Amino acid sequence: MCHHLGGFAHTPNAELMMLKMINNRKILLQGIHEPLAQTIIAPMRGYGTEVVAGVSVGHGGTRLAEIPVFDLVEQAIAAVGQIDTSVVCVPPDQVADAALEAIAAGIRQLVLMPHHVPPLDTLTLINRAKATGTVILGAGSAGLIVPDQFLLGSLDPQCYSAGSVGIIDRTNRIGDAIAWELTQAGIGQSVAVHLGTGTILGTTFPDWLNLFAHNEDTQAVVLLEQHLLGNKAAATVIPPDFPKPIIAYVAGQHLPFQAPISDASTSIAVQKVHPLPHTSTATEKVAAYKAAKIRVATTPKQLADWLQEVL
Repeated sequence: MCHHLGGFAHTPNAELMMLKMINNRKILLQGIHEPLAQTIIAPMRGYGTEVVAGVSVGHGGTRLAEIPVFDLVEQAIAAVGQIDTSVVCVPPDQVADAALEAIAAGIRQLVLMPHHVPPLDTLTLINRAKATGTVILGAGSAGLIVPDQFLLGSLDPQCYSAGSVGIIDRTNRIGDAIAWELTQAGIGQSVAVHLGTGTILGTTFPDWLNLFAHNEDTQAVVLLEQHLLGNKAAATVIPPDFPKPIIAYVAGQHLPFQAPISDASTSIAVQKVHPLPHTSTATEKVAAYKAAKIRVATTPKQLADWLQEVL
């Protein structure tokens, strides 16, 4: 049982909040009538996740897939009791308003699933989250899974199996394929989390590394990164005395460099947090890992082989 795992870290009580994420599973779907939300309802509920309510303006008083729907978050809480986590599935330009509504209603864990959320909106949310003790996963996050226990978001549960490898994924959705390769090799996972594809993120590599460092059920950690996604390698934030084996896989190691073009608002917002958005190449990431003496697998099979050596 991965009873110490789950959730998010961004506060001094990070591990306690992560524990709460797994043990208290009352989930709200904001934007429940959106196609994104409707694709995750059945898999989440089929995996045992308790989706207690949905919010969709103009649909209050109805039900969708037997889930009660409300116009406002506070109405949902009044009807079903305190909610632990909200999964936000509204269109990108509505994410900030939806998340701020959830925070105002007392929900302290948010998953922002939509891609292309305006960076300034995400920055506003992160600042508000810090002020209220709220933790955020995303934007552009596919969620997290504790195999055989809990699914939150759009990860494919068929690819995962229970075990002792923690996965932190900062790619454009290759985590399922990597997990499947590990599962086929008999290597299960303690938890897998997709940080998101946004230029600015709520929780990041250091938050989850801290969790895995102290979790007795995680014996090794896999870091997944991608060419031109993010602006620096996770290797640059790994503590030198990290107590467990870490192996990385960087997708796109043989792709040519082509820096993305960012609009002015994105550049301004991201530079408040990072130097430049999405400019770190696979070559730079691999070099950073090697400098930190962390092995970088060139194929998923090699990743599985190396994990079998250290477990």
